[in-house]
Amino acid sequence: MKIAFVGKGGSGKTTLSSLFIRHLAANEAPVVAVDADINQHLGAALGLPDAEAAALPAMGAHLPLIKEYLRGSNPRIVSADTMIKTTPPGDGSRLLRVREENPVYEACARTVRLDDGDIRLMATGPFTESDLGVSCYHSKVGAVELCLNHLVDGPDEYVVVDMTAGSDSFASGLFTRFDMTFLVAEPTRKGVSVYRQYKEYARDFGVALKVVGNKVQGQDDLDFLRAEVGEDLLVTVGHSDWVRAMEKGRPPRFDLLEAENRMSLQALQDAADDSYTARDWERYTRQMVHFHLRNAESWGNAKTGADLAAQVDPDFVLTESLSAVQPA
Repeated sequence: MKIAFVGKGGSGKTTLSSLFIRHLAANEAPVVAVDADINQHLGAALGLPDAEAAALPAMGAHLPLIKEYLRGSNPRIVSADTMIKTTPPGDGSRLLRVREENPVYEACARTVRLDDGDIRLMATGPFTESDLGVSCYHSKVGAVELCLNHLVDGPDEYVVVDMTAGSDSFASGLFTRFDMTFLVAEPTRKGVSVYRQYKEYARDFGVALKVVGNKVQGQDDLDFLRAEVGEDLLVTVGHSDWVRAMEKGRPPRFDLLEAENRMSLQALQDAADDSYTARDWERYTRQMVHFHLRNAESWGNAKTGADLAAQVDPDFVLTESLSAVQPA
């Protein structure tokens, strides 16, 4: 299943996504983690030294390879150059699977060894000096969207994406790619403002959204969040000596995380698992096509010089059954 962590900058979404990834690894679940934030901190939060975190390969830098691999033998895609971030798979496309080896993982993913198991970590890549003034961050996140469009996953597999702050994911169809979106909110007016905006934008797309209250210090904070977000409030997280040690670069073993925080992480996993069982694969594919056609008309056709609507395979539906089919 695919899970996103979103929230206001500084809300703690990277910290919570890293804790959730550690929790899944402790439960022996296969995990692909993706740092899709403009500020690349997930690697460090997972314990990588600064030099190793900075050396993670950038997905955006490998976009030609990603496109060529995913294109496969799909006759509707005349060349990899005509693929854009929303290009959907069709007959002949290569699909990504959580538990496999493929050229995309080989180029873009690195194994991170945690206390209780290994996970794969990929990163969009940070803004560079050459990007300043000439490109937007959505061009980098586009590699993530393209991969998620071509990723077929099962109920016991997890793709966890630490998203860019705020509501930037609504600049594309990326926000519809997840079975569960966890919005991390502090108990402040600014903390819940992103929630309201996200809730409004996602309302017509069937997005499963739950709020994780962070930095909650007492009953007044809890009452505030309950009043502001209602039933969308799933769990709250308070002060953690374990997290403080982690932020200093000296994390204890994960099994020493406070019991109440371990329970909160399990509640997140339970909510994600329940959401996956309700996935409508036809709607999931239909939304993919919807945003591809919108992007094609808005800018894609002009940029590529091709009719990108022709890339849509009307008979193709991404389904869990395809996870057992190995790519050619």
